[in-house]
Amino acid sequence: MDSIVISEMKTLAVTGGIGSGKSAVCAFFARRGVPVYDSDSRTKALYDEDPSLVAAIESGLGVSLRDSSGQLDRRRLASIVFSDRDKLSCLESIVHPRVFADFVQWRSSRQEAMKNGEFVWRQEAGDVPFVIIESAIILEKQIFRDTVDKVLLVDAPSETRLRRTVARDNVSEASVGQRMSSQGIFSGLCSLRLPEGVDFMIENDSDLASLEAKVDSICGQLW
Repeated sequence: MDSIVISEMKTLAVTGGIGSGKSAVCAFFARRGVPVYDSDSRTKALYDEDPSLVAAIESGLGVSLRDSSGQLDRRRLASIVFSDRDKLSCLESIVHPRVFADFVQWRSSRQEAMKNGEFVWRQEAGDVPFVIIESAIILEKQIFRDTVDKVLLVDAPSETRLRRTVARDNVSEASVGQRMSSQGIFSGLCSLRLPEGVDFMIENDSDLASLEAKVDSICGQLW
């Protein structure tokens, strides 16, 4: 397989609402050798790896959030911020800068690895090397939006997203519908006109083979 080594890497944000298939899109990019930073997974990892982060959250919210093992009780945290915008804003003001710093460090490590020849870019993902940050909030939070070059939105009809999420999470339609309605721009299917801040859109309204073909097609258009 052809490969190239180039010193500079771009950053693509992949975003979308619940059940849209953004993780599947990222998985297809990863198969083509594109490094992917999963914001949700890394946030959970930081909760477990960084005691100072949990301490900062407890201090900010004014409550104890440790479980019996000393780790962050995520369910308790979610119950506290779910219906309280002020507490949610407080949580985000603490967590988002930590995640941002973690992403920047991760991206720098990928850049350094490519410069050292430890990571070789594969041309099947396009001629310009890039990394991906997968994030549902990239369009809402300037701290993350300012660090990316392009944004790819993954979307699907609301009914499809609802059905996928119910099957995946084994939860009720009502609970999924509530989560979808709280996602702002992602609460319904986007029109053919790209939302503000979005450079490309993939409509994930068919099967995985069709989705992968769309990823292949967009690889040649990104840069």
